[in-house]
Parts: sequence; C-alpha cells; structure tokens
Amino acid sequence: MKNLIKKTLVSDAGLEAVILRVPIGLILAAHGSQKLFAWFGGYGLDGTGQWMASVGLNPGFVMALLAGSAEFFGGAALILGLLTRPAAMINAITMLVALFWVHWGNGFFLDTHGIEYALALLSATTALIFIGGGQYSLDALIEIKLLEVKDE
Repeated sequence: MKNLIKKTLVSDAGLEAVILRVPIGLILAAHGSQKLFAWFGGYGLDGTGQWMASVGLNPGFVMALLAGSAEFFGGAALILGLLTRPAAMINAITMLVALFWVHWGNGFFLDTHGIEYALALLSATTALIFIGGGQYSLDALIEIKLLEVKDE
C-alpha cells in the first residue's frame, strides 16, 4: 500500500508541473462546469445529456454526469495538484472518448469540431500522468506529512 501511495504522490517535477497543471486544470474545470452547472454558456446536465445521447453516448444523462464530473472535479484537482496522477488519468480517458467518439470524423482543426483540442488536452493530461503534481502541489505536501507520521 505504501508503494502505491508513493507512486501516486511522489514527483521530482518542479515549476514545469505547475505551468502545465494549472491552465489545463482551469480549462477542464470550466468545461466541466458547463456540463454540470450550465455555467459559461453551457447546457447543464439535461442539455448535455440529450446531446450525448444524440451522438450515441448512452445513457446521455449519466455520460454527461461522468464527463462533467471528470472535467470539473479532476480539473480542480489538477489546479491544486491533489491526486494529480489519478485526476490526469480520468481526464485522459475522457479526452480519448471525446477524441474518438465525438471529434474523429470532423477532421483535425477546431473550427470544424475536429480532434485538435481534444488531442491537445489528451497530450497534456497524459504528460501529467507521468510527471505528477511536482514539488509545488498538495501531493507533495501530503507526501511530506505522510513521511512525518512514519518517522514518529
């Protein structure tokens, strides 16, 4: 169990993790808030769920809840550097679904709803799986606290 916690939390990354985590987390949290709460011009769970069902992601409401929660809560976790690797993993999976299920047939560029944006978010979240939250994260603080408890 200690090894799993260590692999999840420990990261030697420095400022580069913050530079990647915070903007990606903001983008994801904003998109998730559109799906969950209809903020920022979004359609909320009902509207997003209807759209998801229309593209074959059923049940639409559940899929909207899952995607919105992954993006909103996972994005917030990335901003804070809290359980960075699991949050990044969940969002990478969400972006894989978006890339292949929703955007794949629309070409590459964003103006045609192509894969460009989902691919960028997939790349960033995948990188965060490997680099972790870094030294300036709640993960690092939790790791320090766990080591203090272990030493007592």
